[in-house]
Amino acid sequence: MKAMVLSQMGQVLENPELLQWMDMPDPVPGRGEILIRVRACGVCHTELDEIEGRTPPVALPMILGHQVVGTVIETGSGVTAFRKGERVGIAWIFSACGHCEFCRSEQENLCASFRATGRDAPGGYAERMTVSEHFAYRLPDNLTDYQAAPLLCAGAIGYRSLRLTGLQDGQILGLTGFGASAHLVLQLARYQFPHSRLFVFARNEEERTFARSLGATWAGDTIDTPPEPMHAVIDSTPAWTPIAESLKHLRPGGCLVINAIRKEKTDQNALSRIDYPAQLWMEKEVKSVANVTRRDVQEFLTMSSQIPIRPEVQVYPLREANRALAELKKGLIRGAKVLAVD
Repeated sequence: MKAMVLSQMGQVLENPELLQWMDMPDPVPGRGEILIRVRACGVCHTELDEIEGRTPPVALPMILGHQVVGTVIETGSGVTAFRKGERVGIAWIFSACGHCEFCRSEQENLCASFRATGRDAPGGYAERMTVSEHFAYRLPDNLTDYQAAPLLCAGAIGYRSLRLTGLQDGQILGLTGFGASAHLVLQLARYQFPHSRLFVFARNEEERTFARSLGATWAGDTIDTPPEPMHAVIDSTPAWTPIAESLKHLRPGGCLVINAIRKEKTDQNALSRIDYPAQLWMEKEVKSVANVTRRDVQEFLTMSSQIPIRPEVQVYPLREANRALAELKKGLIRGAKVLAVD
């Protein structure tokens, strides 16, 4: 099979061909596994974290990609959940141990044996891949392959982030950064909290205009002051400045949820400028989002089909994965980026 393969880590903008177009052995499904022919795979900022070493692959070479849509073409022994020809999705959670205290309490995202698709096991930047039948998802028929792909991570992790805010209808929600995840969270929040106002903080006017077109009440720059203090903020950026700025504008008792697996070090000194009484006092709360559970993915797929939620996507051929990643690194984003694998 053909795949875009990471053989060495480096800085994406300094090494524009870090992923190489290669022939790789066809994977063979083991007991309880399905083999899928990949049709589409979303491009996520986490891939930048993997390539640049902030959350490195367990081994190299590695096939990245964890927002995978494909068709089952073979089943291993013992598989009962899927048949050949069914369309499925695969998300960031590739596996968990299933028996620790976290797995037993539906917090498998915190399992010490959590394995990530495309980091700890080969992912979807390839024509084929295998996964356990227990970590694959049926996809709603009213979503195309390209629409479904971003929902498997950007959407599911946004769904989890919104739940962690504890937001109530009528309260104000802020979103810092307006990429793949935030543009889906905004659509979900408008549905779940119809009386809430939604404030968006984004780096450029194109992103702010996009946010307003999707129903944002107000949109400004990262360092702008919103019309009112907010009850909750979801930060989905790779930077630290939005955290410091968001804390300034949280109401007493407000909650900041950080939707990022890693942060870059470029502006880490922004944290040293946080003024405790002004920005953290009054029982303000900061939470991080760690991975997703299968329940997050399944519930969000169901909701997105019913609402419906439709991501805006930019589609690239699989061979142009390096270009898609470089544009993501540069912040050239409108919605989500998806690789066409078929």
